[in-house]
Amino acid sequence: QNDSWGKQYSHALFKAMSHMLCIGYGQQAPEGMTDVWLTMLSMIVGATCYAMFIGHATALIQSLDSSRRQYQEKYKQVEQYMSFHKLPGDTRQRIHEYYEHRYQGKMFDEENILGELSEPLKEEIINFNCRNLVANMPLFANADPNFVTAMLTKLRFEVFQPGDFIIREGTVGKKMYFIQHGVVSILTKGNKETKLSDGSYFGEICLLTRGRRTASVRADTYCRLYSLSVDNFNEVLEEYPMMRRAFETVAMDRLDRIGEERPLGPAQPPLCHGPSP
Repeated sequence: QNDSWGKQYSHALFKAMSHMLCIGYGQQAPEGMTDVWLTMLSMIVGATCYAMFIGHATALIQSLDSSRRQYQEKYKQVEQYMSFHKLPGDTRQRIHEYYEHRYQGKMFDEENILGELSEPLKEEIINFNCRNLVANMPLFANADPNFVTAMLTKLRFEVFQPGDFIIREGTVGKKMYFIQHGVVSILTKGNKETKLSDGSYFGEICLLTRGRRTASVRADTYCRLYSLSVDNFNEVLEEYPMMRRAFETVAMDRLDRIGEERPLGPAQPPLCHGPSP
């Protein structure tokens, strides 16, 4: 009690911190009921503040990378699903690799994000993301920019693993595909393979003919593709009817060139794919 002000304040601060951090009572236990109740009160306040600090710190850390946290939570559900159904080990490994390549450790609700933006912003983002595809697609070279934008908004992102058959022979063509990254092989009945890589596309003729596929397409590497369904394709053409003739002209020209390489019998359906020129 007779020490200097600095020492008295330091002693009081040490005792208060000891109470609030719940690590002791200072140099001695409380004496008297007043000290006991003050000590309990300070311990309760301190424990509450400590819990709030830990909670806010945890929330801050999680908010720094919310997309990765969402991916981890989603993949935990996938692991539980695989365990519940007792899937074999090789299938679990393929699912794990698919998620790694499809989402790359981050998960976004892209459809919801784009849906909340204004139309000009949404179109700007879509055009930027698909700029390489548009530049490498001859069908869009001289097309109306509004038509191109309308088509791009209908694209759907897909990922295929090595060995996956993207298109199987004999099926009805309902989609065309644009290759963002990867290599695919077009397999014909004569065991002739044609390789396609970044910037190429296939399956476009079936959007117009709706014929059956006469060849299969297999992914040789991990492939990141954009698909366009025939329904979405026709929906856009209803708004731009003049573009149908342009697509039909290009498709017929490609069918003629393919027919020269592989003659088609009268009962055979038209070939529904071809490499980019």
